[in-house]
Amino acid sequence: MFCRRTAARMACAMAFLISPSLVLTSHAQTLTMRTALTRALAASPRLTAAERDVGIATGQRIQAGALLNPELSYEQDNSFGSGIYRGTKSAETTLQISQAFELFGKREARIAAGAAGLEVAAIQRKAIRLEVLSETAIAFLSVLGAQRRIQILDEQIAAIDRLTPLLRRRVEAGASSPAETGRAEVASALVKADRERLKATLASARRELAVLMGDPAAKFAEVSGRLDTTGRPPSFKSVVAAIDANPQLVRWTAVYAQRNAELLLARLKPYPDVRVAAGWRHFNETNDDAVRLTVSVPIPVFDQNQGNILSAQESLAKTRAERDTNRNTLIVVAGRAYDSLEGSLRELAVLRETAIPKATEATDAISQGYGQGRFTLLEVLDAQASVTRARLREQEALQNFHAGVATIEGLVGNPFTLARESAR
Repeated sequence: MFCRRTAARMACAMAFLISPSLVLTSHAQTLTMRTALTRALAASPRLTAAERDVGIATGQRIQAGALLNPELSYEQDNSFGSGIYRGTKSAETTLQISQAFELFGKREARIAAGAAGLEVAAIQRKAIRLEVLSETAIAFLSVLGAQRRIQILDEQIAAIDRLTPLLRRRVEAGASSPAETGRAEVASALVKADRERLKATLASARRELAVLMGDPAAKFAEVSGRLDTTGRPPSFKSVVAAIDANPQLVRWTAVYAQRNAELLLARLKPYPDVRVAAGWRHFNETNDDAVRLTVSVPIPVFDQNQGNILSAQESLAKTRAERDTNRNTLIVVAGRAYDSLEGSLRELAVLRETAIPKATEATDAISQGYGQGRFTLLEVLDAQASVTRARLREQEALQNFHAGVATIEGLVGNPFTLARESAR
């Protein structure tokens, strides 16, 4: 099993897998993966917006179950006219209360639509949570990778600088041309230029990670972790199968239920509701009272809601196509991440089995031979540069591997189990 740890608890009570090699004990100004993920979840405006969407859907669900309000009315007839109807002597006064009753399951269908809408919002919140974790993990890896590549360049600069005393002795002894001193300085300067370019990349990566954690600028000195542990991934077929559990796809079941309930509501709307009213009527002329009862039912002759029914039918039929489109997009993203992951593993195998060992061996031999006068400075510098290039490629491949893992974990919503492979 691949090294496993829980980076952050998901809303659906599942763990987001991050290699334990990426999470070390935090120092005062050192940021760990665990801390970065926790802070990103707490600060993410997208997650906050998703929480508000759940609140909005909750309110809509509550409102969907509300009963219709009764109506209270007051009427006065046969008053303020002429003749015997002058003033209010012959007035008829009616005080009435009425209540509409929804029939044919309209309220139940409305409640079902509201409940499905709430489920859609809750599942979407889980999907956004996964996305935030995945994006933060990838941003963390970018900072970690840039830090390590700068360290490799620093080591190359130090190696070149260590040649200076030996180079001076050779020049003084007449074994080397004084021009070689300048050549070494140029080589060191070029590596320093590469380092400055990487520092700019690191600054951008640090800012991106800081923004994800809710800060406009990085407040940490460095990130802590290792990239040199990899693993053999499961088959892409199993990854595709796991994608079906992604909240982005699961929510379409709730969307289908919501749109189905909306279609039912559209079909039920032409069916008439009943309004029942009861009132008290007073006749001023005779000072008598009477009860008034009213039952009214609308006649759906002209408006049978055909347009809204058609719209709801099309919306329901559209659901499957939307889900398939969403699934295809996720598979494409997962495929790119998986191909990058697999390619990184093959690249690492070549680098670790051949390129780095051979380049290191050649560099050691050439450096030793340079002190004995058997090799030129150019050969020494070229050998050192070859080692550096191979090590930089290794770090890039490791970063791409872990970024691919983080991307796939964000898509499948589960820990990504890998067969462990230690660095050689």
